[in-house]
Amino acid sequence: MTHEFDLRLDALKAAYLAGSTTPRQLITALRNKAAVLNPEFNLFIHLLSEAELEPYLAALDGKSATDLPLYGVPFAIKDNIDLAGIPTTAACPAFAYTPEQSATLVEQLLALGAVPLGKTNLDQFATGLNGTRSPYGACRNSVHPDYPSGGSSAGSSLAVALGVASFALGTDTAGSGRVPAALNNLVGLKASKGLLSTAGVVPACRSLDCVTYFTATASEASQLLALTVTLDPRDEYSRSNPLWNDGSAFGAPRSGFRFGVPKQLEFLGCAESPALFAASIEQLKALGGKAVEIDFAPFLEAARLLYEGPWVAERYSVAGALIEAQPDAVLPVIKAVLEKAPGTSAVQLFRAQYRLQALKAECERIMAKLDCVLTPAYPRPVTLAELQAEPVARNADLGYYTNFMNMLDYAAVAVPAGFMANGLPWGVTLFGRAFTDQYLLSLAAALQRQQQLPLAGERSLEPGAPAAIARNDRARLVVCGAHLDGLPLNWQLKQRGGQLVEATQSSPDYQLYALAGGPPLRPGMLRVAEGGVAIAVEVWELPSAELGSFLTGIPAPLGLGKVQLADGSWESGFICEPYGLAGAVDISHFGGWKAYLQSKA
Repeated sequence: MTHEFDLRLDALKAAYLAGSTTPRQLITALRNKAAVLNPEFNLFIHLLSEAELEPYLAALDGKSATDLPLYGVPFAIKDNIDLAGIPTTAACPAFAYTPEQSATLVEQLLALGAVPLGKTNLDQFATGLNGTRSPYGACRNSVHPDYPSGGSSAGSSLAVALGVASFALGTDTAGSGRVPAALNNLVGLKASKGLLSTAGVVPACRSLDCVTYFTATASEASQLLALTVTLDPRDEYSRSNPLWNDGSAFGAPRSGFRFGVPKQLEFLGCAESPALFAASIEQLKALGGKAVEIDFAPFLEAARLLYEGPWVAERYSVAGALIEAQPDAVLPVIKAVLEKAPGTSAVQLFRAQYRLQALKAECERIMAKLDCVLTPAYPRPVTLAELQAEPVARNADLGYYTNFMNMLDYAAVAVPAGFMANGLPWGVTLFGRAFTDQYLLSLAAALQRQQQLPLAGERSLEPGAPAAIARNDRARLVVCGAHLDGLPLNWQLKQRGGQLVEATQSSPDYQLYALAGGPPLRPGMLRVAEGGVAIAVEVWELPSAELGSFLTGIPAPLGLGKVQLADGSWESGFICEPYGLAGAVDISHFGGWKAYLQSKA
């Protein structure tokens, strides 16, 4: 049964609508498959019984895939996320409790028609990046038995990679979603902090925690994010999602995007990772991107603060009481990570916060000129034997490119980027400013389409690129007059963080007029049915949050509308109301405002 169906969201919906299977048939088969896999992979701590599954399946009776966006979609839940009536253990039996209410995100997914298969294994208290730190058994890699699954969201990544769930929920405080995604040929979305509710999630670092989606494709992660972004009153860290980052922002990336590449690359002696990363850079270039070398030192210093600084005390605030009352209830490796926390002082915390803020300011200056940054997901894979010999050091290796992300408040997505010679999956991470999640997923999806790598769990890649153009937190603006670079009003763009994208021309459908009045002298650009010419214009980008203040400052008869460029695209830009042409002079023959000004000089 499970081998007959592609578990991707769209494919599963098509199968349900075609009558090829029913949720009850599919979920039963997947549960049986998971039960067979579990002794080897230890992916589930609690696999729901038939009786426990029945209420979720019964809720779908009388409904169809046209009624519910996630009708009958099987998913798995990391066992630090609450599912009502099922114990939450955080991989520590002595800590376990049975919640009466599901986590907000789980409630959302259930209401959308998704069906939970069970609670998945993790590094205890979500402290680790390898998946071996659990009393419920170590999680091995889905492809290669000598390597770990990655963690801490170990079982969740395996549930998707092994083809028993369409998607899974993990958490990601320091890389716990991105590392296992990369090690198992999956997409791992670590959304901007606060976009996905963490109410009902056992904290690791409460101020930094994020929930992760594991999927086979970036387009599925985009769909799930769009369906479940919410401002949750149960979660005091919840944040509103700007509309430039809603589901409609997912699309094909526009050529010319700028992606940062670290000047300080580290592969820890791996022979294959450098070439795989270089290939990813070339693939982004082939999509129209421009690689920009950046100083990565402040990002790496911020990463070190997470475990070498006082933030480890935030983890201790969750597990500390249990460690003090029942020392043997917590794994020795977890105690070793947390043991310095009780000696941390408030003075140390504030000093570290000041340093982090300084690093954040430095990183923001770097990020302001970029659309995203590309890094390896990890420097090199580590084997299970290496982890057993040096559990802390080798775990730290896996977090080299991940630990700073939530400290600096960035969005990130891990995406498959190839395989090593031994078959082990390898991946990269795309990260960007907060609330550019859908844009990052757009780039990840474009990479997947270009690479055409085999997907995990017997799935197939959806054909074709999205028709829409991907959007991020920057708005494009076409200017034709006093806002042109070097002219009197250009400061209004630069003051708002505006950056010149290109100097180009409009389509040959416009007339240009010198308007009456001034100073400053201003032109009016009018689209006409005949007698038009191409007008020299500039395309600028400015933060979307600044566009409103710019718009309200534009005096009549000018305004913002849509302007067609020479390449046929339409962008927001300056237009003129026809009534404003009273007393104006037609200067279209000059072909642009600057040429007209030069003629007057």
